[in-house]
Amino acid sequence: MNDSHLSSSVSAMKAAVEAVGSTALSREEALLQVAAADLEALLHPSVDDNAARHILAVGLAASPGAASGPIALTSREAEALRARGRQAILVCAQTSPSDIYGIQAAAGILTARGGKTSHAALIARGIGKPCVVGAREVRVDIDSGVVTIGGEALLRGETITIDGGSGEIFAGAVPMAEPSISGDFATLLGWADGVRRMKVRANADTPADARKALAFGAEGIGLCRSEYMLLERTQIDLIRRMILSETEAERRAVLDRLLPMQRAGFAEIFEIMHGRPVTIRLLDAPLHEFLPQSESEILDFSLATGLSPGRVRLLSDSLAEANPLLGHRGCRLAVTYPEIVEMQARAIFEAAIEAGGKTGDPVELEIMVPLIGTAGELAFIETRVQAVAEAVRSERGSVPPYLMGTMIELPGAALRAAEIAERAAFFSFGTNDLTQTVLGISRDDAPAFLSAYLSAGIFDRDPFVTLDRKAVGELIRLAAERGRAARPSLRLAICGEHGGDPDSIAFCEETGLDYVSCSPFRVPVARLAAAQATLRARKRA
Repeated sequence: MNDSHLSSSVSAMKAAVEAVGSTALSREEALLQVAAADLEALLHPSVDDNAARHILAVGLAASPGAASGPIALTSREAEALRARGRQAILVCAQTSPSDIYGIQAAAGILTARGGKTSHAALIARGIGKPCVVGAREVRVDIDSGVVTIGGEALLRGETITIDGGSGEIFAGAVPMAEPSISGDFATLLGWADGVRRMKVRANADTPADARKALAFGAEGIGLCRSEYMLLERTQIDLIRRMILSETEAERRAVLDRLLPMQRAGFAEIFEIMHGRPVTIRLLDAPLHEFLPQSESEILDFSLATGLSPGRVRLLSDSLAEANPLLGHRGCRLAVTYPEIVEMQARAIFEAAIEAGGKTGDPVELEIMVPLIGTAGELAFIETRVQAVAEAVRSERGSVPPYLMGTMIELPGAALRAAEIAERAAFFSFGTNDLTQTVLGISRDDAPAFLSAYLSAGIFDRDPFVTLDRKAVGELIRLAAERGRAARPSLRLAICGEHGGDPDSIAFCEETGLDYVSCSPFRVPVARLAAAQATLRARKRA
């Protein structure tokens, strides 16, 4: 979104609020005057309109917000800068899943290739970081440490600024304007909250995410990906040791060391949310994402563990998968290594007891099992969680109430919704993976051909941005109907990328979902979009 578009969004809000004040519009009419999607750009830092600036080049605006920082040419460089207290702009030809740590460590991402559905764009939008992609005037030479942007040569470490709302790339650090929800913005969202039927939660994996979610008006956490709090460099070697353990005894020894770390992370999030609902998803990540990839990572891990580099490579190779996103992950990890579930369940219950004691408000706890395809998988894991709950009750005198549910992200799970609902108190549709498995399209590889599909009119919209109603949506409707027929009290939600997209939120309202969960930065968008969906449903009725 460029400055003029941003200004028009602010003007539209102001006009709508003033019209209600003058009685020209009702509050309901005013809510429908503002495009919900335009709010997202108002929730991030932006380049100060009055600041002097030197534009180097312009790429595609992929994720709103602006950021300045030193140039980092690799994820490892971005992580090293973050460890020294500086956030970089990660500049590369394009990113891949192995760059997740660098993206998380960076202040913003700039890629020479890719479109608005590229890996960098999708990840950046999900975690609320500015991103510019497809900047064809960017050339990266890692060996020399030189980046050429718009004909100007810059060295790694030199500062640049990117604007993910306009796609502009600037030399040096440009002054920023910080976002805030106040004035007309706060008024409009207050009206929306009084109208909407669906609740709005946030996807929040860290205490910082939880605080941001509350600041933007989230009513709870709909997805806390438990593996993310274990991805700090201080803990990643322990995760790797656990994965590469050759016996259960070795694995349990490492899990004993991870337990207090996981418990502390959960406890802080529970305290921040202060009695609001929190859904913790059990471990769900392909094993290869945790393992050392590069030669330098293998050597670092070898030094940390005492294992020889050759042994590390051999063990890593033994875990290699042809299709890891559909391989040994999610509930399959729990079935193979139930001791992982036992550690996580204990960490969750003990953290909830600790947080409830500090805040005085009991934690509204929900435990979500990922990637199930059958009720049997859920039953297997639920039995382990119940055993841990009883052990904690025996040791502590009580255990917090909790709900067990699952993420529906496979077509088979959607079709088996009735039998799964007999054991699950809630379904949360993981539409990122559900879209991949229903349409047979890899989200990471789609940029190579998706723009051609959109240009040819084969797809009306990017299915990873706006929910595909005809296939993915039909499975969601079917699962909702079958699930609630078996268990009328079944809670239904969505927690994929689509949870912050206004058109997808409209579908959720039509389908009768109870809440949506999205990135903290998209919570205000979801609040307004949910209200608009409610109002339009009333008109149709």
